[in-house]
Amino acid sequence: MASKSVSGVLILALSFALCIPVQAQSSGKIVSNGTIAGVIVGVAAGVAVIVIVAVHYSKKRTVTGCINSAADRMTVSDEKDRQVYELSGDTTGIKPGDRMTLQGKKAKSTGSTKPPTWEVKKVSEDFGVCRP
Repeated sequence: MASKSVSGVLILALSFALCIPVQAQSSGKIVSNGTIAGVIVGVAAGVAVIVIVAVHYSKKRTVTGCINSAADRMTVSDEKDRQVYELSGDTTGIKPGDRMTLQGKKAKSTGSTKPPTWEVKKVSEDFGVCRP
């Protein structure tokens, strides 16, 4: 999906760049090569910024690990960095004791003693019961 949006952005950027209006040359002045090069560099820089922003925001952020249940909260221990996150957001369908991949983002924790918070957007995969 990200490649389709990047392709669309590139097509639009190039279309606008190639639609530069042409002016009549009544005074005999000719556009210099420096001006043309400047326009090309500017358009290339704009396209590069658009591509970088599109790629950066299209990344799906996920955490995979075992879901644990405490008294009034659920946590997930990330398999990659061994960090424990307290879960918030859309926790429907999350089952304690299961290994799951959760799509979302890190959020700031409210207290200094609390673990970092993972704001869940959706459950990507449910792998079943965690292995000890």
